[in-house]
Amino acid sequence: MWLVEARTVFGRARVRALLVVLAAVPVFLVVAVYLSGGPASGNGPAFVDRVSHNAVFAALAALTVAMPFFIPLSVAVVSGDAIAGEANLGTLRYLLVQPAGRARLLLAKAIVLAMFCIVAAIDIAIVGLVAGIVFFPHGAVVTLSGTTISFLDGAGRSLIAALVVGASMFGLASIGLFVSTVSDVPIAVMAVTVGLVIVSGILDSISEVSFLHPWLFTNYWTAFYDLARAPVYWHNIWKDLVLQVGYVAVFGAAAWARMTSRDVLA
Repeated sequence: MWLVEARTVFGRARVRALLVVLAAVPVFLVVAVYLSGGPASGNGPAFVDRVSHNAVFAALAALTVAMPFFIPLSVAVVSGDAIAGEANLGTLRYLLVQPAGRARLLLAKAIVLAMFCIVAAIDIAIVGLVAGIVFFPHGAVVTLSGTTISFLDGAGRSLIAALVVGASMFGLASIGLFVSTVSDVPIAVMAVTVGLVIVSGILDSISEVSFLHPWLFTNYWTAFYDLARAPVYWHNIWKDLVLQVGYVAVFGAAAWARMTSRDVLA
């Protein structure tokens, strides 16, 4: 069932358009750095000042630039369509007529949504890496720790960083999926999901509520930076992944409870 859902979701024009827009982010970033020389060392978003030094940093910088807005917005769009989009089009009732069951349908939607999170991040990383190779050197990589690793090692780490970034979206995706079971209006679900990203980001920057920071789903979104160190500092990455699992468990359960008890009228 999830394979059918995957073909449906990734076959939609708007989803393909989202992936194209995400792929354009690293291209524009690399071209801008190539034409301008990039910011001075230590200035600008993380890794952007290193893009001209090695192609690996083009992928990492693209993930950094896309993380606060582009990727969450894309996840909000896809999660908003998951259940609310079907209800809005009047197809949800027909899907449930099939002997699949509500829980199985929700699970299929969740799996494909998780797939989109990973694909979106890998899309950015691969295009960033290729664009970086075209415009900049791609030899040995000097890590943030000052040590040197091979280009293949650095490229592998950039792809692992993409997987971490994709997994970092699981909490947001589960929230969007839950909200999608509550509303029949996809735009409203997207707005609420994006709004929660903004609220979480604001709270994450206010020191007076620091006790909340470890519980905010955006708190460890930059943990993938530590993959650019040698040795890799895994502590915050694991914290991020565990936090996302917690959000998936809570909002996945809430989505299941809502989905299995709601009246489906469309």
